[in-house]
Amino acid sequence: MTCPSLLMRYRPAAAGFLGDVSHARHLRAAVRRVVVRLRRDDVLAQFGRFVIVGGVATLAYGLVFLALAGLGYLPANLAGSVVSTVLANELHRRLTFRAEDRVTWLTAQVEAGGVAVVGLLATTAALAWVHSADGPVPAALQIAVVMAVTGAIGAVRFVALRWIFRPTGVPAAR
Repeated sequence: MTCPSLLMRYRPAAAGFLGDVSHARHLRAAVRRVVVRLRRDDVLAQFGRFVIVGGVATLAYGLVFLALAGLGYLPANLAGSVVSTVLANELHRRLTFRAEDRVTWLTAQVEAGGVAVVGLLATTAALAWVHSADGPVPAALQIAVVMAVTGAIGAVRFVALRWIFRPTGVPAAR
């Protein structure tokens, strides 16, 4: 009896590391569906864009924090927070809420920056708490703590930007 695996014909993978061409095609189709979904203006699409922008801003924060960690965690946290906040505010204004024609750069920085100040205070307090332990604190733990606090503040920020700071007369997307 011939083993069933010997009956299969060899078929080279045409899509490189993705394997079979059909897998690559399905992956591209799935990515296309996600992109189309994120282009809508309902709450779920806006929240998806908000999370993506938050991830980009958090990555910027982490890079600045690591670059300046030699100065101490407080200056590194402050610099990372300023850079990531300004970046996130502008990306939220342009991409998440598509409000560049209704909200000026300065207004966006002041409104969202106020919520970010609360986040800065919360992350600073969390970092101080982590550093109160004896011994050196790994940078990965510091970034994880900041990410957890930033995630919680981010949820408050989304609500504030979407429903509280919305210009009057502009209905919220459904």
